[in-house]
Amino acid sequence: MFAIVGAPQQRLALGAKQATSGPASFVRPAQAATNAKRNAYNIADATQHCVPALAGVRRSIVSRQTRQVRAAAATQASSGEKFDYDLVIIGCGVGGHGAALHAVECGLKVAVIEGHDVGGTCVNRGCVPSKALLAASGRVREMRDKAHLAAMGVQVGAVDFDRQGIANHARDLASTIQGNLRRSLEALGVDILVGAAKLAGNQRVRYGLPGRVDVGGEVSARDIIIATGSVPFVPPGIPIDGKTVFTSDHALKLEWLPSWLAIIGSGYIGLEFSDVYTALGTEVTFIEAVDNLMPGFDREIARLAQRLLIQGRPIDYHTGVIASKVTPGVPGVKPVVIELTDFKTKQLVDTLEVDAVLVATGRAPYTNGLNLAALGAATDRRGFVPVNDKMQVLDTKGAVVPHVYCIGDANGKYMLAHAASAQGISAVENICGRPHVLNHLSVPAACFTHPEVSFVGVTQEKAEEMAREQGFKLGISKTSFKGNSKALAEKEGDGMAKLLYRKDSGEILGVHIIGLHAADLIHEASNAIATGQRLQDIKFNVHAHPTLSEVLDELFKGAHVDAPAASSSASAAAADKGRAPAAAATAAPAAKKPAVAAA
Repeated sequence: MFAIVGAPQQRLALGAKQATSGPASFVRPAQAATNAKRNAYNIADATQHCVPALAGVRRSIVSRQTRQVRAAAATQASSGEKFDYDLVIIGCGVGGHGAALHAVECGLKVAVIEGHDVGGTCVNRGCVPSKALLAASGRVREMRDKAHLAAMGVQVGAVDFDRQGIANHARDLASTIQGNLRRSLEALGVDILVGAAKLAGNQRVRYGLPGRVDVGGEVSARDIIIATGSVPFVPPGIPIDGKTVFTSDHALKLEWLPSWLAIIGSGYIGLEFSDVYTALGTEVTFIEAVDNLMPGFDREIARLAQRLLIQGRPIDYHTGVIASKVTPGVPGVKPVVIELTDFKTKQLVDTLEVDAVLVATGRAPYTNGLNLAALGAATDRRGFVPVNDKMQVLDTKGAVVPHVYCIGDANGKYMLAHAASAQGISAVENICGRPHVLNHLSVPAACFTHPEVSFVGVTQEKAEEMAREQGFKLGISKTSFKGNSKALAEKEGDGMAKLLYRKDSGEILGVHIIGLHAADLIHEASNAIATGQRLQDIKFNVHAHPTLSEVLDELFKGAHVDAPAASSSASAAAADKGRAPAAAATAAPAAKKPAVAAA
């Protein structure tokens, strides 16, 4: 679910164009050559069954012994001071894991410090288990839709489900992926240190567990990456009891199914859980502080999403109000009481009595206890660690803190699991002396409802603002799933895709999709943005027929650029050399409140 773990508005944060990587300039100190051989089977298994972040692991094992030959001399030559590790990563969620794998491939000696579970929020309490719930509940919804199946000549009888069986599926999947991640690190010789970590001064980290003198210690590292992630944000006045008033962490356990559930927040987390609960028979009421549901979505996409994901389902909503007070109840005995206050006037406007409340108001950085003061740094008022575009931590005066980086939810740039991994790789590139800046506008996001919603780049509202400010003509291309043969074969023709682009240059500003497998379709557009491709290049791409990918084919072919076009991505990129700083100037400021998250 929290493949988007991020504020929708924060996707406007801009970086420079994606830099290319050169040969590794760091090599890893020598280790026992038997490690790779002993763990070859484990890593082969992990690469087949784990998350995409494991791509390239086999390559790093193959090249490892070559790097080891050069390791000792290179390490000693780089500094007169000896360290326990080249890199220590505090936190081992998707971001820390991705950074560790890339650092090993770059030849660094790496340790991760994990105080909870390897895999972090995404694997254990977010993206991974929520996908299991969505998959199972989605099957129930599909098999109970007799009219849909009858249209394809399929007849079904009564459909039932086992709540605990669905919950076990989510739990077991998280456990499996967590084990795969751990084995992938161990196979590469990454040390996993257990405990809560805090900075102990320049290039030193202390770690341990409360009440455990046998666990912990202090290590030194040439460079440090903070990757501590985030936790659910709970507004004031809402006590969490874990039973009748709970966060996504509790909801993923699916311990019971309330008849009536109020969801505070209609962002990605709220939408995905509404999809799960309504499929399993629960009625849902959304409580949203702003005047429209799905804040941060492109407004046209949000309107269609409201028709497909809200209307026709047992869902109602209250907008422009906040849950100013929530009184927990007792499951099946006493209801939860919610006092609704007008967001603008602060006047009490309604009181609801429901069976349970899910608080889906976003996520807050988990940065307490890091002891940033030891480096002359501090979190901002929202708890995020300030960083520059190279993920380097900044001190209280705005200067770079040497050898310390921060990635993922903890820095607040873009709260997505895969964005954290991309930031981690970028940080490692900078550590290795290859300057790199991640273009956050190339990072895709998705909401895994039925149907799915995905996007990359800016919304139409933001693109129109950019066009006015910069004086260019905005191009908009749209297409519908109703014209796609594969979607029609599935009787899933509801949906649309929209492309936003500059008519003078063919630069892609944003792509938004709602429809069958939208989360998979978005990557052709996001990769085009990341590599600087223009419409003049990608509109000649060939897509297999009949496939859903032809939705993108129609979208790109429906776009028309006014100016004469370069004939290749290389020439287009050359013609646009130097545009990245101008693009960066259009970045939206960081969100002023915890980000609405989702997987």
